[in-house]
Amino acid sequence: MLWVMPPRIWMRLTALVVGTAVLGGCAPAPGARWWKGNLHTHSLWSDGDEFPEVIVDWYRSHGYDFVALSDHNTLAAGERWIDAAGSAGGMGALDGYLERFGDEWVERREVNGTLEVRLRTLEEYRVLFEEPGGFLVIQSEEITDRFQSKPIHVNATNIAELIPPQGGGSVVEVMQNNVDAVIAQRRATGQAMFPHINHPNFGWSITAEDLIAVQRERFFEVYNGHPAVHTDGDDLRPSTERLWDIVLAERVRQGQEVMFGIATDDAHNYHEYDDNHSNPGRGWVMVRAPALAPEDIIVAMEAGDFYGSSGVVLEEIEFAGGTLTLRVQEEEGVAYTTQFVGTRAGYPAAEVTPVPAGAPVTRRYSDEIGVVLAEVPGTSPSYTVTGDELYVRAKVISSKRKENPYREGEMEVAWTQPVVIRR
Repeated sequence: MLWVMPPRIWMRLTALVVGTAVLGGCAPAPGARWWKGNLHTHSLWSDGDEFPEVIVDWYRSHGYDFVALSDHNTLAAGERWIDAAGSAGGMGALDGYLERFGDEWVERREVNGTLEVRLRTLEEYRVLFEEPGGFLVIQSEEITDRFQSKPIHVNATNIAELIPPQGGGSVVEVMQNNVDAVIAQRRATGQAMFPHINHPNFGWSITAEDLIAVQRERFFEVYNGHPAVHTDGDDLRPSTERLWDIVLAERVRQGQEVMFGIATDDAHNYHEYDDNHSNPGRGWVMVRAPALAPEDIIVAMEAGDFYGSSGVVLEEIEFAGGTLTLRVQEEEGVAYTTQFVGTRAGYPAAEVTPVPAGAPVTRRYSDEIGVVLAEVPGTSPSYTVTGDELYVRAKVISSKRKENPYREGEMEVAWTQPVVIRR
């Protein structure tokens, strides 16, 4: 059997030969460190309720290293004026904007008795925040499409030019057309960028089969902090984490590339904080890269050099000698439990007969997909592979309740990317 890791994998991997098994990989890039960032958030350029400068300032002041404002089907470019009182943030947003950035920065005008404010472009406001190795703003877009009544959203990170929704004749075709449009722009411009599938359970639009079928897509949101996108699934439909395991098992079995799991907050609301609003700070990625630059972040993520988090911090992730080991940054008074999750080779195939119409939106998959292989307490958990796993990933669960959760009882968690075994 051959153990395969993504190229330049962030888990330091030493070569090992065990019988016919060969483990191999590359160490992180020299000087690589962890960078905290959010790839999915919204401003008054689309359906957020705050000015982009205020949003970027929030992330920078809360310990983030980078942020991408991914407004719906638009880039923060060109001239745009909004009705101050009629905007999603109303006059309260304008008052806060003026207080933070001042009269000279905030452009206003009166048109037929209506007070309007000009939205500053990305190129204008990024100079207020960016500094080499200190903070980065990445241009992004949430390509917002649909098939019939099903919303289908694809984020494009570090996009160079606006991509309109591409449409298509099925859920898979809509996803594929938008993914391909991002890849085509990357090839045409030479600029590093990547697409990722947003909140697949939003509108119950995207099934496990759809995610398995889409080609050239390596990322999807395993965690989204918006309370309306059904991250946890329901009694009939799988959670996004369950979707991830189905996709991983089936893609590995079929010899396809795996899909990595991203955590985001998908923030829209910056004035009211509760579990009825999509607030900033709920989910993010920690990326291990040698520099804080878009191309370095993207190369690292495409290599799997990152993890998703809703609060738990990992100091190290290492796979060596057939053992996956984590080191969790300890917080006083908080306990940690790590679940090593995977699927073993030879799991039963999905039931051929679809579930009843109008019930779940995916076929029935075996309970042997995405099982907890081991559960280990403490801040230095490890798991030694037995040889029959298709993949192993780790989920670290803390005893600390999430501050401002998207649902009651949410705990802080971290999700590592899968270590893959291909037969």
